[in-house]
Amino acid sequence: MELHQFQREIVDRARERMRSGVRSMVIVSPTGSGKTVLTAYMLSEAARRGHRSVFTVHRRELIQQTIRALGEFGIEPGVIASGFDARPDMLVQVASIQTLARRLDGVKCPRLLIMDECHHAPAGTWAKVADAFRDAIRIGLTATPERLDGQGLEDQFEAMVLGPPVACLIEDGYLAPYRAVIPPGISVEGVHRRAGDYRREELAEIVGTPTVTGDAVREYVERASGRRAIAYTVSVELSRTLAGAFRDAGVAAEHVDADTPSHVRDAAMERFRAGETMVMCNVDLFGEGIDVPAVEAGIFLRPTCSLALYLQQVGRILRVSPGKFDALLLDHAGNIIRHGLPDDNRAWSLAGQAESRECEAKKSTVRICPNCYAASRITGQKQCAQCRQPFPTHPRVIETRDGRLEEVDVAEIRRARAAMRREQVGARDRQTLMRLATERGYRNPAGWAHMVMRGRQAKKLTGGGR
Repeated sequence: MELHQFQREIVDRARERMRSGVRSMVIVSPTGSGKTVLTAYMLSEAARRGHRSVFTVHRRELIQQTIRALGEFGIEPGVIASGFDARPDMLVQVASIQTLARRLDGVKCPRLLIMDECHHAPAGTWAKVADAFRDAIRIGLTATPERLDGQGLEDQFEAMVLGPPVACLIEDGYLAPYRAVIPPGISVEGVHRRAGDYRREELAEIVGTPTVTGDAVREYVERASGRRAIAYTVSVELSRTLAGAFRDAGVAAEHVDADTPSHVRDAAMERFRAGETMVMCNVDLFGEGIDVPAVEAGIFLRPTCSLALYLQQVGRILRVSPGKFDALLLDHAGNIIRHGLPDDNRAWSLAGQAESRECEAKKSTVRICPNCYAASRITGQKQCAQCRQPFPTHPRVIETRDGRLEEVDVAEIRRARAAMRREQVGARDRQTLMRLATERGYRNPAGWAHMVMRGRQAKKLTGGGR
């Protein structure tokens, strides 16, 4: 199997990092850019040189997917996962991250450790595996090196290797062009958050209404009939309800979740791949790593504040497949408005975000057609690219208020700023900085404190510190 040019460039840049002494790095490349094939190539190259390697995944479907990809390179791996015979003599091992964490004492440290979906790396199980194999060269793979809390990956990895952006992959034919539609329906006004994202139980009450479910079925029938679709919803109960509503409308649909027995789930996926099932309903099961290129539509019924979750789910739908002309995104959840279009330019950093990304509408970047609900980037267009309906124009109105202008006391502002700087300089450790940030009312005290400490460390390394 031959790598694409952009995949070879990724491998070359990774090798350059290793030659320069880097022992751990993150490869960032969009969902659908062939990270499984890229991984199989790197594992096969390590085996060709006689080196042991381990590739960790976190879903059972990914094990079978990786075994197939390795077969294309003539590699038969061992598997470390429940239900598989252990073959520790094989140079390449494909491992369930959960099973590997329980069997670490019986696994030799490899020369190369590749961790799929490594944005989970700060989590306990992932960190346990990485620590046990600290002497290995470690490569993390992800499309979204960012967590909901803004935490970065710089504590786990030294460097980042960037693949091509989504827009370039679409332009070059490696990802499918898309149409995005945002029908009215779900409002998250008043929904509380837990751990940074919307509370599921509150979302379930909104999404579970007959109106929302009916809208999802109707929009699919009217806009996507005959297309295989993945539906992302909020809870197992709602996923089952939605699948039933599709069947009542004459659309072959199934529900699967993490507790569905593996043989039942495998059979359902085969029916979906064969086109016997048209809509597959799930809860967070098909967000990461699942490879079903023939899926042509996404039905999004789970509002989220997580940019990573949004991009992972959309990425499933953008994969290319013979006979697939485009991808249709039916975003009932309004995630496109919150996070922007799938191919917007995004800057990634190992440092993460000083503050976690705010879950607010990006009205400045996305325009919704009031006639057909198609979403498009605001670029000065006067009509919808889909239905050609002219966009309504709103003349700018300048609001006037009675009152008087007051002179700004520049000296007082400067004194206040100087006092704040002295407070910050006087806070010498992370805990004191977090306390100061809390007193000032900052949204993410831990993130701000982290960035201040990182800036101080950078100054010391470059000779700018005291």
